[in-house]
Amino acid sequence: MIIKSAVFEISNTNVDKCPKGSRAEFAFIGRSNVGKSSLINKLLQRKTLAKTSGKPGKTQLINHFLVNEKWYLVDLPGYGYAKVSKTQKEKFQGFITDYFIKREQLTCAFVLIDIRLEPQKIDLDFMAFMAENGIPFAMIFTKADKITLNKVNQNISYYHKVMEQYWEEMPYHFVTSAETGLGREELLNYLDDLAKENL
Repeated sequence: MIIKSAVFEISNTNVDKCPKGSRAEFAFIGRSNVGKSSLINKLLQRKTLAKTSGKPGKTQLINHFLVNEKWYLVDLPGYGYAKVSKTQKEKFQGFITDYFIKREQLTCAFVLIDIRLEPQKIDLDFMAFMAENGIPFAMIFTKADKITLNKVNQNISYYHKVMEQYWEEMPYHFVTSAETGLGREELLNYLDDLAKENL
């Protein structure tokens, strides 16, 4: 899929104020500092569309980007270790939960996971929440350029072993790099196919 346009539309903390209409919507979420905003920028070929930072927790709102005037990519706050107050974390958790439970336009969520790390409880818990609430999602492993291909495959296999204890099968997954563009075309084509199914 070719990205012809990608524009910021709205930011807010209230799901009721998200864009109206029936356009397909794809939400990106992950642990703080997983490289979410960098991957979004690489995916959409816009260097500064999603705000990036060396410090975790840069994204603090529900951010809607309209892509090719057809579907929305939604950048959500990261969960986990962001250096924000307890009150702010509770606020994030509240409107993120509201978004996933209430947002009817959500076609698929993408849970971003740092491929360099062993399975983290916070990621496994979040995916369990998605499954328990019937929210369709896929996994995106990030930062694959930071380790060898052999190590990437080893870590994914380990994820399989851990998740098969609780899941009948591992969710669909992608291996990506915001630096090299690895996985970009595969992910874009997947998004495009899902968007077409929801016309």
